[in-house]
Amino acid sequence: MQRGRDPAVAFAEFVELWQKLLAEAGRPGTTVVVEGERDRRSVRRLGWPGGLAVVHRGRTISATAQALVDGSRRVIVLTDWDSEGGTFARRLREFLTADRVELDLEYRRRFARILRGELVHVEGLFGWARRNAERFGVPFEEIAGGTEAAPPPTE
Repeated sequence: MQRGRDPAVAFAEFVELWQKLLAEAGRPGTTVVVEGERDRRSVRRLGWPGGLAVVHRGRTISATAQALVDGSRRVIVLTDWDSEGGTFARRLREFLTADRVELDLEYRRRFARILRGELVHVEGLFGWARRNAERFGVPFEEIAGGTEAAPPPTE
């Protein structure tokens, strides 16, 4: 964790932001974009019940963007917080800006601020959240939208 930053405060901020993101799942046409299968599994294990698109599924970013335009009204980009994840986020923004899809990069930015120094990859979110829930005595179900590490549904 960043120097001088209280880990309990960072975890509380994460839980609050994650709960807000889970509330977005109820909006019809909302899709979260992640980079790979391990990221998808981590987000699912944290209780995300909505649509998930994976950038790395043998498709180009332009093909992924087209699929998002065809099947989503709102796209929340949750790519890794490294240079490759940043490149994917920028490229998706380039492809989706002209289309009638609401693109949300704010969650990615806010999670990066909260997790700075602790986590770089979305695939690590589940483990990080679980460890911190145990550390701070928070029932994991409160984070994962009422699920206890439920197996991810097949897509």
